Amino acid sequence: MSAATSLASLLDGPGIVLAPGAPDSVTARLVQAAGFPAVYMTGFGATASRLGTPDIGLLSQTEMTEHARNMTRAVSIPVIADADTGYGGPSNIHRTVREYIQAGVAAIHLEDQVAPKRCGQMSGIRLMPEDESAARLACAVDARGADDLLVIGRTDALPAAGVEEAVRRARRYQDAGADLVFVDGIKRIEEVEAVAKAIEGPKVVSIVDGNETTRLTASDLADMGFSMVFYAVTALFTATRAVADALDHLRAAGTPAGGPAQHTYAEFSDLVDLGFHQDLDHRYGS
Repeated sequence: MSAATSLASLLDGPGIVLAPGAPDSVTARLVQAAGFPAVYMTGFGATASRLGTPDIGLLSQTEMTEHARNMTRAVSIPVIADADTGYGGPSNIHRTVREYIQAGVAAIHLEDQVAPKRCGQMSGIRLMPEDESAARLACAVDARGADDLLVIGRTDALPAAGVEEAVRRARRYQDAGADLVFVDGIKRIEEVEAVAKAIEGPKVVSIVDGNETTRLTASDLADMGFSMVFYAVTALFTATRAVADALDHLRAAGTPAGGPAQHTYAEFSDLVDLGFHQDLDHRYGS
């Protein structure tokens, strides 16, 4: 069963699919080890982990698809990948879709921002014309051909133009053939509720740490009718805080002893599957 088929089966099942964000492959392994059914390759996290910069459209298609390919190799659960705006015109979108399929991802989302894009939680978002964005999604759907990659139509219209425009665009993207729609930039519970009420069919919501939407549980979101939820930055923000705390302790105390809790060497070795490689070396090495 392909990753996309596996994800489609999860979406057809009861409840809601929880997909925590992973900025890198080792975090994706942690998501899988924690028992989640899918992982979200967040562009925000990928940009931070690779460049140490904000999510303002600095990563290229080649860098993003390479990042995705490494992640799909690291885990067996479906990977949902950020594909930004498709990285150019129709031919670029076609190549982007084919590259992500080759990378083994289960789904991608394409957004309707004017390049250079930015994180949906930032101010200053500029939208491309609705007709153009719908055509680009139709191009992506056509580009997958007989492959079963899921295409998610993302709109960033909510912070830029309000919830009514976001809902209208999401419906238009459904008409263009998107398998799911995703209204990004949500910060308030009332916005979650408005989107849930106005949009029928499969839809995604992103819960961002620091917003009041974290008061909503996965069960709440399922009851509202959402098919999948991204927790895009939970792991990333937790990890960077933990590293900062450990380094502060090390600097002050002159030793890591007594600092924040850590994985042991053995635990980390299990996480990155050292035993598999040791077994290969034992059987076939010199």
